[in-house]
Amino acid sequence: MRPLEGVKVVEVAMWAFVPAAGGMLADMGASVLKIEPPEGDPIRGLTIGGVAPGEQGFILSWENYNRGKRSMTLDLRQPAGVEVLYKLICDADVFLTNLLPRARRRMKIDIDDLRARNPRLIYAVGSGSGRRGPEADKGGFDSITYWHRGGISSSLTPPTEDYPIGMPCGAFGDCTSAAMLAGAVAAAIAQRAMTGHASVVDASLLNTAMWSMQRAVTQATLSGVDRLPTGGRAAMPNPLVNNYRTADGRVVALCMLQSQRYWPGLCGVIGRPELAADPRFATEEDRTRNMEACLAELDAVFATKPLAHWREALSRQEGQWDVVQHVGELKDDPQVNANDYLQLVDYGDGRALKMVSTPMQFDGAALPVRPAPGCGAHSDEVLGELGYDEAAIIDLKVANVVQ
Repeated sequence: MRPLEGVKVVEVAMWAFVPAAGGMLADMGASVLKIEPPEGDPIRGLTIGGVAPGEQGFILSWENYNRGKRSMTLDLRQPAGVEVLYKLICDADVFLTNLLPRARRRMKIDIDDLRARNPRLIYAVGSGSGRRGPEADKGGFDSITYWHRGGISSSLTPPTEDYPIGMPCGAFGDCTSAAMLAGAVAAAIAQRAMTGHASVVDASLLNTAMWSMQRAVTQATLSGVDRLPTGGRAAMPNPLVNNYRTADGRVVALCMLQSQRYWPGLCGVIGRPELAADPRFATEEDRTRNMEACLAELDAVFATKPLAHWREALSRQEGQWDVVQHVGELKDDPQVNANDYLQLVDYGDGRALKMVSTPMQFDGAALPVRPAPGCGAHSDEVLGELGYDEAAIIDLKVANVVQ
């Protein structure tokens, strides 16, 4: 049993943020029906990362964020399509959407419209910058609303750069925000079970970005400044919270916040025990005061040996460290494989794709990942479950309500 088995979710959403939340709910066991417009979710046609849709046998963005769902096409611009949606939500637990308020009002699928058919329905909305305020009807994408407006890019970009640094990968902020929305939906399901109250759930890209940056937001607000100072490696007050390049061009990252505790042990395993007693570096204050000299010593040491040597050496001391890995290396990471953080998804047609597991486990097991559906692959099946006979289904198709 997965934790949300028996929960029915109807999703009217496109692109990545809210669909990714639906994918997480599907991984957790919910039955998620994705309603696509007749032309399909536009993410199916998106070229990203230099890979066109279907170029390597998959539409990667579609597969990642819509795994485990069923799909039906439905034209919600037509009253007949809305009537089908009303039938779908009569016994649903959750309605999941990212349509803008004006679109939901125009289609008559806003909160009051659906609650009139199902008072127990949890209505969950993912937005760019929130349900209230002057921009409640403004759309947003994570590359602008989460990454730039939320203060992340400016905090990463050195003042010497002409333009802000971009996101490290597509849907970076969408995936983080999706986890917030999926968690909120799960909490609303628990609340309804315990109290009978069905919530209206909200999550936004802007709020999630601020949550991720909350330490900096609080500090800047308290200090009365717009931007916190940034600097190079020497700006860090602790040389044991820094990165060092190895002889073979790799980088090890140290994060030993209790530097006085770990400094002697680190000096020992790197073959420089005398540094622990060096008066320039003997205490935290000494190391901060002589930061550039301390970095120079450590840089010189780490540059003498390859990464394999430092993996073994650093494992013999107690301080916290890790390797700066590339995304393509994660498939070979022993911790990734031991914990099933990457799963091989079999499509049953000779194709298979490795996808990242939803980052939560229950009873020591990863949530299984299933393929994403073809566009409208379950339209006939779903209409049959609603009681439509063959003739009625054909009529809907002739009217282009369903494809």
